[in-house]
Amino acid sequence: MSRSEFDSTAALIGYLDLEALEKDLFRGQSPQLGWQRTFGGQVIGQSLVAAQRTVEAERAVHSMHAYFLRPGDPATPIIFTVDRIRDGTSFSTRNVVAIQHGKAIFSLSASFQKEEEGLEYQAEMPEVPQPEALAGTGNIDASFLEGAPQVILDYWKKQRPIEVRPVFLEHYVSDKPLPPIQHAWVRTLGPVPEDRVIQASILAYLSDMLLLDTTLFAHGTNVFDRSIQAASLDHAMWFHRPFDFSDWLLYTMDSPNTNGARGFARGSLYSRDGALVASVAQEGLIRPRRSAAR
Repeated sequence: MSRSEFDSTAALIGYLDLEALEKDLFRGQSPQLGWQRTFGGQVIGQSLVAAQRTVEAERAVHSMHAYFLRPGDPATPIIFTVDRIRDGTSFSTRNVVAIQHGKAIFSLSASFQKEEEGLEYQAEMPEVPQPEALAGTGNIDASFLEGAPQVILDYWKKQRPIEVRPVFLEHYVSDKPLPPIQHAWVRTLGPVPEDRVIQASILAYLSDMLLLDTTLFAHGTNVFDRSIQAASLDHAMWFHRPFDFSDWLLYTMDSPNTNGARGFARGSLYSRDGALVASVAQEGLIRPRRSAAR
């Protein structure tokens, strides 16, 4: 692991460590990567940190539901306001609004629960190649993407805090309709502290990667297609079991529906030993570019 890879994860953890301005009021920064919009996973993770910091330490997040309202500006700090909706015997509920330039760009509702014992069941993890058998970021272009557009090659060469090893990348080099299913192994490139607030926020951060792309597989295209206007509209996540960022997680995704210029996708995150650690759902805009309106 290179020093830059180590530092990229440390930087992500730093951006999730919000500045407390006042009771229930926090400020967050964005990395300066030359992007026009703030990555949605970053705002999800930061909002979750803001909510968790107003909840008793023994209550961990078990679900969150969020809406992307406006594009985030990476050059401007984000203000997070937390509304303490309820603190019950076992559950706490919080609402968070992220604000830039005097307007809401994102809203999140999250529920936290004291640890309890209960009935146990989970879906089985699909059988896929292990991450060691797949190409990593350094050689993914040579192994999978020969002939792919430069914008796609540039994306996979970028340094990021999360390493992704897709099981297949045919949708980037083919225009034929494909089954709307994908699998990818994911892990942080550097160590993550044993702090479940940060761990849950990083898991939420990476859950916004790849998911919307799955909705386009059946249409023979992808999110890099300049004829498609693609953006996340909402995001929901349920945290089931503890997980360990020192090893790979399998992110398996499918899209059961697209219509009305929107695509719907579902995701499941498994530990390498098959434990289902989280479930995800997202709807996104996948509109053919006819106008800039949204």
